[in-house]
Amino acid sequence: MTGSASLSYSVVIPAHNSVETLGEAIASVLEQTVPPADIFVIDDASTDDTARLAAEISPAVTVVTQTRTGPGGATTHGISLVKTPLFAGLDHDDKWLPEKAERQIELLRLRPEIDAVFTHCRQFRHGEDAAPDAPPRRGWIRTTMMIRTERAREVGPVRDFPGSGDMVDWLGRAKEAGLQFAMIPEVLALRRIIPSSLTYGNDAAVRRGYLRVAHDALRRRRARTDEPSGNR
Repeated sequence: MTGSASLSYSVVIPAHNSVETLGEAIASVLEQTVPPADIFVIDDASTDDTARLAAEISPAVTVVTQTRTGPGGATTHGISLVKTPLFAGLDHDDKWLPEKAERQIELLRLRPEIDAVFTHCRQFRHGEDAAPDAPPRRGWIRTTMMIRTERAREVGPVRDFPGSGDMVDWLGRAKEAGLQFAMIPEVLALRRIIPSSLTYGNDAAVRRGYLRVAHDALRRRRARTDEPSGNR
C-alpha cells in the first residue's frame, strides 16, 4: 500500500478466560493484508490457559499478565505498551476480516484530520458461522477501532463499569476532548455473541453500567457549564 508504510500499527487484545475464542481472534489479525508491528494480548488474570495459548499461537504475540481489572483496565495497560503511530483494539471473542487494517490505515493516511476510524460489523452466535446476510451494524466498539496512539493517550484510561459501558464512556470522553471519528460503511469485523457471557441477557448489569456512564457524562457537562467563561 503506497505511502502508508510509516503508519504502522499495533493490536491490543484484552483477554480473560478466553481459550475458546482467542485463537480465532489472533488468527484474524495474522491474516491481515497489512500485518501489525505488534500484537499485545493483555491476560486479565485468567484462571485457564489463555496466556499459554496466546504465547503458543505465534511469536508475533506478546503476552502480558496483570491482576484482574476488566477489559477497560486491560486495554489501558495495552495502550501503554504501544510504540507505533496507530493501534487497534480487538475483543478476545471477535474477529477481523482480512482487509480491515489496510482500509483503516489508508483512510487515516488520506485524512490527517481524522483521529480514529471505525467500521461496520456483523454479529454471529458462538458455535455458528457468521451469516453473510446478517444485518450490518455501525461498530462504535473496541473491535472495530483504529486510532492514532498519541491522541488516544490524551483521552486517559479506559475505565471499567459494572456489566458494560467501558468503551461508551471512553468514546464519549474522546469526543469531549475534540477527537474526530470516521466510520467506514463496509463490514470489516465480526462480533461474537456468547449466551453464557457476563452481560448477555443480563439486562440489569448492562443498565447499571450505562447508567453510570450517563451519570458521569452529565457530571462532566455540568462541570464545564459551571466553569468561569475566562477559563474556557
